[in-house]
Amino acid sequence: MPDQNHVTVIARFTPASDRAPQLQSLLEGMIAPTRSEPGCRSYDLYTTETEASDFVLLERYQDSAALEAHRATAHYKAYRAQLSDLLAKPVEVSVLRPVNVIG
Repeated sequence: MPDQNHVTVIARFTPASDRAPQLQSLLEGMIAPTRSEPGCRSYDLYTTETEASDFVLLERYQDSAALEAHRATAHYKAYRAQLSDLLAKPVEVSVLRPVNVIG
């Protein structure tokens, strides 16, 4: 039976002018520690096909508690503290809950 309790997060990042390399480095630095969290099911970083300097994080957590635990970690807090100086606009975050999914 599919897991209907998981939470998916889509976060879109637009770097400030000439800050894409620093933003990419910061986002890449979140991958290993986040993937090691017990409630993390996936944490993948993408660039968009239309804007190569924009980044998209696709995150999946076991449940809402796992997402909240992620947001309470030291690595998340450190990353958030550095993020605003690298962005052209605020991060666009969508938190999704399954309605009808397979697997």
